[in-house]
Amino acid sequence: MSGPDERHDEAHLDGRYAVPAPVSPDADPARRNGHRPTTPDRAGDVWDRRVATGLAFLRRRLAGDYEVDEFGFDPELTEAVFHPLLRRLYRDWFRTEVTGLEHVPADGAGLLVGNHSGTVALDALILSTALHHEHPDHRYLRLLGADLVFRMPVVSEIARKTGGTVACNPDAERLMRNGELVGVFPEGFKGVGKLYADRYKLQRFGRGGFVSAALRTGTPIVPVAIVGGEEIYPMLADIKPLARLLKLPYFPVTPTFPWLGPLGMVPLPSKWLIEFCPPIPTAHLMDSADDPLVVFNLADQVRETIQQTLHQLLERRPDPFGP
Repeated sequence: MSGPDERHDEAHLDGRYAVPAPVSPDADPARRNGHRPTTPDRAGDVWDRRVATGLAFLRRRLAGDYEVDEFGFDPELTEAVFHPLLRRLYRDWFRTEVTGLEHVPADGAGLLVGNHSGTVALDALILSTALHHEHPDHRYLRLLGADLVFRMPVVSEIARKTGGTVACNPDAERLMRNGELVGVFPEGFKGVGKLYADRYKLQRFGRGGFVSAALRTGTPIVPVAIVGGEEIYPMLADIKPLARLLKLPYFPVTPTFPWLGPLGMVPLPSKWLIEFCPPIPTAHLMDSADDPLVVFNLADQVRETIQQTLHQLLERRPDPFGP
């Protein structure tokens, strides 16, 4: 499923957070008689509607007429501001292809577990955008992030507004009990900060906390393999003394950073493939949430599924920067 055409963007203009509801057929004599209007929209009509929609959006924001949930998730802001920007990156810059969406629940809870990479964790944002953009029910992905993300003033606010929360079991379990799709990257900074020489080699999955959360709630686990993130900022070296000085998990040296300054933060246009693997049920193992052997075996199954799928996707994409 390659980059969808512009009709999706227009569809979003007619959605919940964009354009006011269309005029009722009863309000238009031509439509009331079963005929379509004979006069098409003028060239400026679409832009007029967009301006009106934008002003209405600003009025609601300034008046506080919008809702956020207990985690700070703001679906209106996410739909109207963040997803349109990320869709351009996902569709036009990375030319992302998505497969296996039938394995993602149409409703109810699910735990999506993906591989992490890329020096800057764009894979989490692209996965969230791809899921919402391509899934028939346009589901949101509630991402679990590292503590560092929520200690950064601006980044923390954006993460909360777009549905993220700290990667801890209580929050994950609460989200899944509420029927949400939750996204986690168990490699953490070990995955994002690995050298380019180790690309697409999964790092250790920690202690399997994500498995325990899924078991306690009986939530199916959906492994997700993401190819493309390793090439956007190929890390050639990690300057550890500078990372310690800046209190960062790593300080990357890439072909463009820090040599080109801010321009070095522009991601390279790699070709992305995302595959959602068949779900792993957990409802029959709910009584084993505290059994280390069960947790370890299930985490290892998820990790092996992702690793094997990565190999298959890499065979489908011989050229990292191809069409």
